[in-house]
Amino acid sequence: METTTLDRLAAAREAMTSEAEAVRAASVLLDASFERAVQLVLDCTGSVIVAGIGKSGLIGAKLAATLASTGTPSHFLHATEAAHGDLGRVRRGDVVLLLSYSGGTEEVVALAALLRQDGVPTIGISRSASTHLGGLVSEHLSVGDVAEACPHRLAPTSSTAAMLALGDALAMVVSKERAFSAEDFGRRHPGGALGRTMLPMLEIMRQRVGESLEPVRAVGSVRDVLGHAERTGGSRRPGAVLLVDDAGGLAGILTDADVRRRLVSEGDAVLDRPSAEVMTASPRSRPASALVRDAVQLVREARLDEIPVVDDDGRPVGLIDVQDLLAMKLVDDR
Repeated sequence: METTTLDRLAAAREAMTSEAEAVRAASVLLDASFERAVQLVLDCTGSVIVAGIGKSGLIGAKLAATLASTGTPSHFLHATEAAHGDLGRVRRGDVVLLLSYSGGTEEVVALAALLRQDGVPTIGISRSASTHLGGLVSEHLSVGDVAEACPHRLAPTSSTAAMLALGDALAMVVSKERAFSAEDFGRRHPGGALGRTMLPMLEIMRQRVGESLEPVRAVGSVRDVLGHAERTGGSRRPGAVLLVDDAGGLAGILTDADVRRRLVSEGDAVLDRPSAEVMTASPRSRPASALVRDAVQLVREARLDEIPVVDDDGRPVGLIDVQDLLAMKLVDDR
């Protein structure tokens, strides 16, 4: 019988629901052993080594990467290779996280036994604490009896999803306990789009007060403000003028687009209107301490083309233009 699109979608939703249920059920099983496992990782003076084989091994490799990127030194150890020399990667002060859903995977169990003999702290993730692995490790985290999302209930799917979620939970709680910051995360991700979003906003800001940008007091007409911007902006004049109050604080912003729209509806008369009436008062801005990701978020949420950057006293120090973010491929061309 031909499979319809509706059948395929139903099967996909069934698989995803099965995996979601496995994660939910694993969360219910969390108990004091999880807290003790967190403490083992926090007390670790070396690295957290994650070990497994097969699909659990692939999950383990991902967990090692997650731990390493969120403040916990970590690397992956293939349980089979451990028996052929790679056990030498385990050093005094390390903690080993062992993954086997069945809790009876021969290579993982053998590794757990060796580590126990050597007095190395271990954390196991398997179906139940009553498994062979559960009896060998220092602390055990259970995912419970899981119905796989596979149509034959054979291929590791829901079980690996639950193991991944449980390992991620361990990594996230440890990261939070370490007070691991967004800045710390950024230093570990210098490459790619993610790394660029974690740069300080000041590093990419081209329009700076005192260079190509001069704020104007929010007095006088629109014509006066535009004339001042033209005289002071040079060859790199931005597409907006920042207006300030008597104390130098940001009072508003007047963009080229704002003026064009008013010219269409009001004609040249808008040029003689007070700038304070035409500007966008109290515009959304970002502090000088913000990261590029904050500008990206504001562009996406509010559809802004220019974002004022201010100091701790609310005085403008520069302007982020959407073109800067487009050039870095952090937002889509609209």
